[in-house]
Amino acid sequence: MDYRQEDVIKAFQIYAKISQKGYSEGDELRLYLAEDKVRGLVDQFANEVDCTIFSVGERLYFVPLALNSPFHISNDTLKKTYFTGRTVNADIYFMYVTIIILIGEFYDSYQTTEPTRDFISMSDWLEQVNERLEALQAIDEEELKELEKEYEYSWGAIIEKWADMDDLKETAKAQTGRTISRLSFLHTVKRFLVAQELVQDIGNDELQLTEKAKVIVQRYFMELEYNRGILEFIYSFAQRKEEV
Repeated sequence: MDYRQEDVIKAFQIYAKISQKGYSEGDELRLYLAEDKVRGLVDQFANEVDCTIFSVGERLYFVPLALNSPFHISNDTLKKTYFTGRTVNADIYFMYVTIIILIGEFYDSYQTTEPTRDFISMSDWLEQVNERLEALQAIDEEELKELEKEYEYSWGAIIEKWADMDDLKETAKAQTGRTISRLSFLHTVKRFLVAQELVQDIGNDELQLTEKAKVIVQRYFMELEYNRGILEFIYSFAQRKEEV
């Protein structure tokens, strides 16, 4: 396809703005949707850095698809932006697991392509995290080590982090001396999700998915290429526990 210099400049202007802010709207959105050549170039630019672009409502979103994308949020950035005190990679792993469980509750354990519920309460989210992690904890230690190799995920560190956050244990203390709360951790994760426009706080300690989140889940999150089988593994916990 032949491109005019004008098309290339328009496409790069859209790409430059959307890659910086994570979204664009107004004239950039209308131009992206109206001109095939410009849209093709913008998509190509995004693909070169392992990202995707899609429109939802009045906005155009820019989302990284791979860990090696230069636009993927690094662990260090997450630690500095959303966590306080001494934060380790286990906190980040645990955060990802809680997000997977949260979204799974909207999609019937990832068995549906459309959400099966409108909202979830923080307490229900916590209950599901506890249930999944209890089942994970029941897995034999040697098997768990093999699963860590298979999924390249530190399941043991996640279990340890979860256990240290037990609200019922008087020994579970932060360096500040305050009890580490699983629910307060979920509130930290919620802040991240709200900032990324993936969930909306609708009050009464209840959350709903945004349209942006629904597009990401439907187009990418359920694909094995992106989730590495972790979704299926987490939602096999309950069945494994019943079989023991």
